[in-house]
Amino acid sequence: MVEDPLATADCLQITREVGFDQLLTGRGGKPYTTSCPLPFQADSVKTARDVTRNTLRGWGLHDLSDDAALVVSELVTNAVRYAMRSSGRREIELLLMRVSPHVLLAVADPSDEVPRRKEPDFISENGRGLYIVETYSQSWGWDRLARGGKAVWALFRTEP
Repeated sequence: MVEDPLATADCLQITREVGFDQLLTGRGGKPYTTSCPLPFQADSVKTARDVTRNTLRGWGLHDLSDDAALVVSELVTNAVRYAMRSSGRREIELLLMRVSPHVLLAVADPSDEVPRRKEPDFISENGRGLYIVETYSQSWGWDRLARGGKAVWALFRTEP
């Protein structure tokens, strides 16, 4: 549930004005922005969790680091899965951006396939990723990238 729709809109507007493509390459010029290219391999999930935890702790957001690391794990797992289906480049990139009172996490992959949340099947070993993202974040969504592919993002509130 979005408690402050104007603050949320402001945070997301920055990504539209600057563009995920520039933010992901570090050319966005915004303070409190970290981007990290991730190799196309399973251990990228651990790297993304570590970068997320370290970045958030560096920003003084210790309480958010575990939930955000869980969400980033799900986003990167999905990115690796869908990048396998893409022809051409297989780059995955992680973006963390702090725009008080929010933190935006985004994972870009080369797939143009639209993310769809499924009803969770708690017996199955997969299919719960976006359910987890939706449960732990304030909101989530995705944007197409100008260079092709998409960025799937999750928004967290940093203040009660």
